[in-house]
Amino acid sequence: MSVKPQELAQSSIDSAVLLANTTLDSVERLAALNLNAARSLVETSFANVNALLGAKDVQSLVALQQSLAVPALEKGLDYSRSVYAIAVEAKDKIAKEVEAQVAEANAKVNGLVEKALASAPAGSEAAVAVVKSAVAAANDAYENLSKASKQAVEAAEASVAAATEATLKAAKVSAPKGKKAA
Repeated sequence: MSVKPQELAQSSIDSAVLLANTTLDSVERLAALNLNAARSLVETSFANVNALLGAKDVQSLVALQQSLAVPALEKGLDYSRSVYAIAVEAKDKIAKEVEAQVAEANAKVNGLVEKALASAPAGSEAAVAVVKSAVAAANDAYENLSKASKQAVEAAEASVAAATEATLKAAKVSAPKGKKAA
């Protein structure tokens, strides 16, 4: 198995194009999300100000503020979830490409090592075994690192989801308590 410079160059170009397109797509989606969030914020802010100006007394003002807090928090959490989803999608796409590139590089290296070892002089079996063992150890180390990083990402995602839910529940619970106290 031989590796041609043109194949390496084309592979690098393809990876760069995928990375650039993935990044630009994510930036475009984030820009649209931010524009929609800004529009919604302006509309909601004016509606909330008008509602607050209509409050007759301090108690109704406090109750109105509390009733407006939960929807604002929910919108903020929805926005955060959307940003997170865009980022995760981009990360997954890029990680898939990196994994494919690593697998292809491993196959080429293994092919080159096998070819080189096949033409090794007689009596070099011990050296051949050491080289094969080193290649296998490197591949195992990469696999273990990849698995550990995926587990860490999954744990972080679960923690973020749990924290988001806890925040939302706390906001919903505190708003009715405030209304009763007012």
